[in-house]
Amino acid sequence: MNLAYDYPLLAALGTMLWFFLWIMWFFLLFKVVLDIFRDDSMSGWGKAGWCLFVIVLPFLGVLVYLLARGKDMGRREQEQAIQQRKAFDSYVREAAGGARPSSSDELAKLSELRNRGDITQEEFQRAKALVLNGDDGTDRTGSATTTVPH
Repeated sequence: MNLAYDYPLLAALGTMLWFFLWIMWFFLLFKVVLDIFRDDSMSGWGKAGWCLFVIVLPFLGVLVYLLARGKDMGRREQEQAIQQRKAFDSYVREAAGGARPSSSDELAKLSELRNRGDITQEEFQRAKALVLNGDDGTDRTGSATTTVPH
């Protein structure tokens, strides 16, 4: 049995189109349900009513929801993205907070290096001046100008 004759190309394209439309429908349905729960301005009864409407009559419920509340869906999604970005930035700042040592810590390390003989007195004075001036050892282009031992 030759399947090429039993299932023509146009039928295959039609099947792919229907498959794509079903995937898009479920994507839209989940997006609407997530937006219902994301909306802080809506009461619990309002959320329950919209969910019931979308579940019982899905096509009509999604269409009515998009017409009634669709224009604010993008705003709510953007607000959530901004909140997530702020939370991520806060976490990164908190996690990296101890990454750069204070001036006193750097001076203590420099003094220890000098006492062990790892750096000379001249190198210690140069590095100390850089630490006290707040210079991080880079010029305005971002390339290193001096080497600060750590």
